[in-house]
Amino acid sequence: MHVPDGFINAPVSAVTGVVAAGAIAVSLRGARRELDERTAPLAGLVAAFIFAVQMLNFPVAAGTSGHLLGGALAAILVGPYTGVLCVSVVLLMQGILFADGGLTALGVNITDMAIVTTVVSYALFRGLVKVLPRTRRSITVASFVAALLSVPAAAVAFTLIYAVGGTTDIAITKVATAMIGVHVLIGIGEAVITALTVGAVVAVRPDLVYGARGLQQRLKLRVNGELVDTPAAPAAPPAPVAARSSHRTVWITGLVTSLVLAGFVSFYASASPDGLEKVAKDKGIDAKTEKHATEDSSPLAGYGVKDVSDARVSGGLAGVIGVGVTVVAGTGVFWAIRRRRTTDSSPTSVPEGV
Repeated sequence: MHVPDGFINAPVSAVTGVVAAGAIAVSLRGARRELDERTAPLAGLVAAFIFAVQMLNFPVAAGTSGHLLGGALAAILVGPYTGVLCVSVVLLMQGILFADGGLTALGVNITDMAIVTTVVSYALFRGLVKVLPRTRRSITVASFVAALLSVPAAAVAFTLIYAVGGTTDIAITKVATAMIGVHVLIGIGEAVITALTVGAVVAVRPDLVYGARGLQQRLKLRVNGELVDTPAAPAAPPAPVAARSSHRTVWITGLVTSLVLAGFVSFYASASPDGLEKVAKDKGIDAKTEKHATEDSSPLAGYGVKDVSDARVSGGLAGVIGVGVTVVAGTGVFWAIRRRRTTDSSPTSVPEGV
């Protein structure tokens, strides 16, 4: 659903840029409360994983494909504020290095793909978790539903943005019907990927999943006909070495998976246009599409390495480079946020005599 330059006029693109900048500023502050020494590197990995899976377009209808948006996955794994930043990092890398999503449309893409999907999915997820039994299966089920509905929500958001700032004169009802219809189907793929990923991490390290925090309920005893909480059990002695080893295993597994998906599996992705591209072509939204600013200058434009003639090797190298750059950029951002939180929370020294 990457919006290219030319779909949305300059004033509306500027407004969405301000909205995106404001949301990122709020998310930077909110992420300080979500990130700790365990989840900061995980957040960088989530960004890289989203980048890798977005390369895997899957068929959803005749001549149409879809790909992960990632807002629900990021929000559930590392928190909604950090989730907005994860998807924003991915969109920034794609826009600058791979000429995917217009640079003047970056605000539109962040608003639609990062903010809307994250906010909608996490609100739905939290609502479902409150009413479902507090089990690991409920986390997976809630992840599926939240991810499923986040994609058509993004389609609705794009339709509204287009209604205000579209550069072509197309009936908004036609755009809405086409966008929502195809993105409901894409949402199914999003839901499957999100549920499988969240379920896998919850099964191994539920403590690393932001949305699964507080999953376990206290046992209750019946005393004089009333249920009361059992006394809290003594805390188990910490096992820092084992915890670090387990966390490292999860991180390495996730990174290797991302590299394999982007470097090898992506070659077998559907070549059909994604939902937005298909609707734009069918309805004429793309009549004023502009050439991407880095299309000729970036050696990775189009998800291939310039001057590498073999398509499989070119695409695989581009995917591996993209995962590497995203994980480094994302981890750097999230470690900086974590360090800022540590600095802000540390006691300030008071001079003697004061």
